[in-house]
Amino acid sequence: MNLIWNPSTGIDLGFFTIHYYSLMFVVAFSLGFYLMKKIFIRENIDEEKLDSIFMYAVIATLLGARLGHVFFYDWAYYKNNLLEILLPVRFSPSFEFTGFQGLASHGAAIAFVISMYLYSKNVIHKPVLWVLDRVTIPAAFGGIFVRIGNFFNSEIIGNITSGPMGVKFVQSEVSRNQAVNLTGIKNVKSAYQELVINPKFTSVLEVLPFRHPAQLYEAFGYVFVSFILYYLYWKTTKRTQLGFLFGSYMLLIFSVRFVVEFVKKSQGGFESILGMFSTGQWLSIPFIAVGIYFLVTSKSRSVN
Repeated sequence: MNLIWNPSTGIDLGFFTIHYYSLMFVVAFSLGFYLMKKIFIRENIDEEKLDSIFMYAVIATLLGARLGHVFFYDWAYYKNNLLEILLPVRFSPSFEFTGFQGLASHGAAIAFVISMYLYSKNVIHKPVLWVLDRVTIPAAFGGIFVRIGNFFNSEIIGNITSGPMGVKFVQSEVSRNQAVNLTGIKNVKSAYQELVINPKFTSVLEVLPFRHPAQLYEAFGYVFVSFILYYLYWKTTKRTQLGFLFGSYMLLIFSVRFVVEFVKKSQGGFESILGMFSTGQWLSIPFIAVGIYFLVTSKSRSVN
């Protein structure tokens, strides 16, 4: 592979730019809506209740992911910059529009479960595990596109590697200010492009390390998880065992996350205190344990 990765931020329409990361979220939620619609039709659930679950899921995922990043990975910074938690700007050291950088899947998972509990009680009036068993399918498929979005954003990159799958993440290794100062071009997008196409900066690119494309490894793992869950729901009777699909999701998704973390560059958090594993791995262990619990106990809970 040995790829030099320096993509544009998105599709430039002239008056508006469709950012790839945002586009991947739109694809994830749109696919999720389509899959849940199929499930609701099969279960003879009023489709009017589909709009509600979509809103619960979107708000919970984005809010939970944001708060997860703040509290799990970067509280040392945000405790002194509270307004930046929910605002797409940075005030220090100078005012800068950043967008919502920093989303943590563990926070999204916690908020998602809470939102589905509220949805089950207030809207659909079914056991929360019935709901969770079914939403895990679109959630798993959505995770694929979120990680692809991370790849486009050159974030959550891997450790240095000398293997054939190495990628040079230019926009992660070279800061915006460095790109501007090196090229003399004030437009950040143009500055990054100049770094790659101008032979003058070959020496700059040569010293950048090749890294594991950890985002793609994770997305690839999620593909298998997604189709396993899809098969279990549509082709077996496991959907009648409350908690089986939810337990399978928690076990498989966070096992993939745990394994891929071994080749991820540190994202900070509390790993320096606990040692042995990364922050992402420590956070994944409780989710895996929850998954095992619901798998083991699912036979005692059945629904027609």
